Amino acid sequence: MNSQEIVELCKKHTMYTWSAGDAVSPLPIERAEGVYLYTFDGQRILDFNSQLMSVLIGHSHPKVIERMKKALDGLIYVYPQTATAVRARFSKKLAELTPGDINTFYYTLGGAEANESAIRAAKLYTGREKILSRYRSYHGGTNATMQLTGDPRRWANEPGMPGVVRVMDPWPYSYSFGKTDEEITANNLTYLEEVIQYEGPHTIAAMFLETVTGTNGILIPPKGYLKGLRALLDKYGILMVCDEVMAGMGRTGKLYAFEHGDIVPDMVTMAKGLTSSYVPLGALGMRDPIAEHFRKNVYWGGLTYNSHPFCLEVAEAVMDVMLEEGMIENAARLEHVVKKEMARLKQKHPSVREGRCIGLFGIIETQKNAKGDLLAPYNQSHPAMDKLAKFFKDEGLFTFVRWSAFMCNPPLCITEEQLLEGFEIIDRGLAITDEAFEG
Repeated sequence: MNSQEIVELCKKHTMYTWSAGDAVSPLPIERAEGVYLYTFDGQRILDFNSQLMSVLIGHSHPKVIERMKKALDGLIYVYPQTATAVRARFSKKLAELTPGDINTFYYTLGGAEANESAIRAAKLYTGREKILSRYRSYHGGTNATMQLTGDPRRWANEPGMPGVVRVMDPWPYSYSFGKTDEEITANNLTYLEEVIQYEGPHTIAAMFLETVTGTNGILIPPKGYLKGLRALLDKYGILMVCDEVMAGMGRTGKLYAFEHGDIVPDMVTMAKGLTSSYVPLGALGMRDPIAEHFRKNVYWGGLTYNSHPFCLEVAEAVMDVMLEEGMIENAARLEHVVKKEMARLKQKHPSVREGRCIGLFGIIETQKNAKGDLLAPYNQSHPAMDKLAKFFKDEGLFTFVRWSAFMCNPPLCITEEQLLEGFEIIDRGLAITDEAFEG
């Protein structure tokens, strides 16, 4: 089949996520290696978003592929009530790598399932029903996690699981510059405590948060926020659940993003980079007191693919490669390169409002005027952003353009030279948004 036939059949016989089928224009991809994708026509595309912020070690890493092939000659699947060598081995390794007393893991097939499992565990452990989440969050596309999600994708999926109380993030969508991190943190936590009191602390099981908000803006917590939030939730016996599906597994320059805040959550969820998306796998990690509770009490949940041995083999191979090749350190090292490029682009292009990054987790926002008004309102686009997205695609740069911003989240194996290759394309593309700048 040629590219056009492949696209036509995919559109005819499959559904695409978050889209009306007739409106999508799928990118036909034949293969992928390292930080590049290749079309059937031979175009090379720099993957500047790690697909869904998930291919962290790069595409088709030969060491992982070799171990996957070897694993195919071993145990492929057994039901979850068994004990396997890789389940024991990888879980021990993950416990050693995870800070604090998060030593027990419940394996799923993705981030949404991990968050669903965390919701269930929090309710069973505390005996409470309500869950706090934030408006700028995304926690998954299943029934319950869609309600935790604050962004507009939730609207068409309502009503869903009851008992979700959404609160403001430290960073509002149209935040203005000038306030200190301390002021932002204090104001947000004061408001949050008031909501907790209105809702009844004794009714709230947990608060879910993306440690660094991903899809909705790469929002890095202000200084002191995570510690302040940890203390506030402890005050009322509310569990803290850090969703690290996107921010974890080395993306921010540490294995877990919560390490930047010098805290340990009660539970942490992960997926995506856990296997670099080579196969599906997610996990819920929990602290010892919660794990001990479920040694004495039934955890009322189950999945056919819980602790899938082949997926765990892949996770172990990916973790080994990430650690042996220093990819987490590479993310931390290249952060200054990203920030330098973002600062250069802001100085050169009047349409650049701000660039933010932590490790290799970054975003660039555009503005329509010198006051800093975003080029597109919340949940809307702008013709210039549509043109920019097309420019990136035509020039061989894969990333997500959403509302007024676009992502800068390459695989953690990227080199400085490859990183600059991406920013060179971005530099030329920003001439499009500059034309829309109103002065």
